[in-house]
Amino acid sequence: MAHRQVNRRGFMKKTVLASAGAAAAMSLEEQILLAAEKTPARPAKAAAKGMPTGKIGKLTISRIICGGNLISGFAHSRDLVYVSALLRHYFTDEKVFATLEACEANGINTAILRLDDRTIGLLEKYRKRGGKIQWIAQIKTRDSKLTRDAQKAIDHGAVGAYVQGGVGDRLVADGKTEILGQFVEYARSKGVIGGIGGHTLAVPMACEKAGVEADFYMKTLHGTSYWSHSSMEGTHDNVWAATPDKTIAFMNTVAKPWIAFKVLAAGAINPTVGFKYAFRGGADFACVGMFDFQVAQDARILKGLFARGVKRPRPWRA
Repeated sequence: MAHRQVNRRGFMKKTVLASAGAAAAMSLEEQILLAAEKTPARPAKAAAKGMPTGKIGKLTISRIICGGNLISGFAHSRDLVYVSALLRHYFTDEKVFATLEACEANGINTAILRLDDRTIGLLEKYRKRGGKIQWIAQIKTRDSKLTRDAQKAIDHGAVGAYVQGGVGDRLVADGKTEILGQFVEYARSKGVIGGIGGHTLAVPMACEKAGVEADFYMKTLHGTSYWSHSSMEGTHDNVWAATPDKTIAFMNTVAKPWIAFKVLAAGAINPTVGFKYAFRGGADFACVGMFDFQVAQDARILKGLFARGVKRPRPWRA
């Protein structure tokens, strides 16, 4: 019996040590997934304290903004054809509410979400549950319908609207920068903030040259530690952030708030690395797609970064 007990103790000791070693070897994403099993669905409200914020127009906005691709079932999945369908199955109405509630509980007060009927319906239900997250609408329509859809978003409670990056890329490439200016003017005339998105650096460059008075830009930014092989309509800038050094240099000359997106390259970059790169590179805000179980961790990383101080070449524009 004693021999059996010794062997059992030895087995348990080895098991614990092996588990500890495995945990140490886990990626941050794996650790977050493991921690999610023990994390309450709704974090304590005290967690909201300490979230850095900035201004766009009259709005106070958290430095992390919740991205909407995951909630809408659209995600850059590289060659994995099943991912968008998987997301649509994962993000039930209740899961969307849990994600937005987690954002608010951790101090993330703004979400950039697509303009579509599901988003509108979900936000109406969320507000009835007491949710107060601010909605900036992503507008992705043909040229003549941009202002029409901006009005639809405003009618359903959006505090801002911006032209989606792919649309901005195309309009600038087609020499139609003036349409972006018209969109911004319309949004501002309705009392909401108006922005312009672009994957290519040509978008903010063209808008600045044309004197477009955007309230903010949405522009990709992440380091060169990760590269996508996809290209953007034959240009050298791809849908990630092919020329971050050029982006940082140009945006340093721009006196408008900058919301950086794709800062984690669709989950391929550790948020500790991605957030530091984006904010030290000059971004004023980071728009990040998050699963509900990632929200608290991302918020803690961001708060820690700001608590230590953010050295940057560009003065805060927001």
